[in-house]
Amino acid sequence: MKSKKPGSIMEIATTDVVTLPPTTTIMAAAKTMKTYRFRRLPIADPGTRRIEGIITATDLVNFFGGGEKHGIINGKYSGNYLAAVNEDVKSIMERDVFTLEYTEDIEDGLNLMLKKGIGGFPIVDEEGRVTGIVTERDYLSYLAKKCKLEGNVSEYMTKGVITINSDTKIKDAMKLMISRKIRRLPVIDEGLLIGWINTPMIVRYFSGEVFKSLITGNIEEALNQPASVILSSDSSGYVAPLTVTPETTMSEVARRMLDMKVGCALVVRDNKLEGIITERDMVRFLYKCEVK
Repeated sequence: MKSKKPGSIMEIATTDVVTLPPTTTIMAAAKTMKTYRFRRLPIADPGTRRIEGIITATDLVNFFGGGEKHGIINGKYSGNYLAAVNEDVKSIMERDVFTLEYTEDIEDGLNLMLKKGIGGFPIVDEEGRVTGIVTERDYLSYLAKKCKLEGNVSEYMTKGVITINSDTKIKDAMKLMISRKIRRLPVIDEGLLIGWINTPMIVRYFSGEVFKSLITGNIEEALNQPASVILSSDSSGYVAPLTVTPETTMSEVARRMLDMKVGCALVVRDNKLEGIITERDMVRFLYKCEVK
């Protein structure tokens, strides 16, 4: 049989893909995500590498207390977190995975990403084996080189940003993220921006400091800690947000996002939050821009 020619999607895909078998424990998945600083991990058969699902930082936040997947802990394990985190990751992974074959083109992947509102997807061969992965950041890097970046961030940012206070309980922040389908929350005190939390930070927090509390049985204490704990926690790997002014050009925002490897920029003036612009916003903007 004649081999198929790879499509242009493989030009921007990461081919050295970290996958996990479906029997990996939930805690091991969280620790892997922390180690590699990934937001998503394909779940594949360890022998064939055929895709079976995907686990994201949002799924883990959902499980730890943010949404319906938390029901596994309260139901199956009667609130025993230590037992629940040793459940197979297949119990909380997303099984309906959006994928693209390696023969497809960059345009096909972009249409898939924007149509489905997803932040990344695995690339598979004709047998469903994982051969790569593509993320919003890959598209931002690609499109930023191909398109003219005109205009200021104020023209494209999202206003009315959902925020929390530094004393908001971590469990309440998680529930807010899941219910509103957002991955990041700016932290505002007395009208001023003091930081932010996102789903990867929460995953790292749980796989570090909170894991110790599972052993001692103080999980509720950890869940009821204020969000400010994540801003000062070594295990969360906290990094201050990228901030820009409303007058910052879109080209500068793209450059700084890529340089800092962050998924958004917070738009501030006099340390007061005015809006947010994400990688997805940037990709949509660049998709519509005039090609050089």
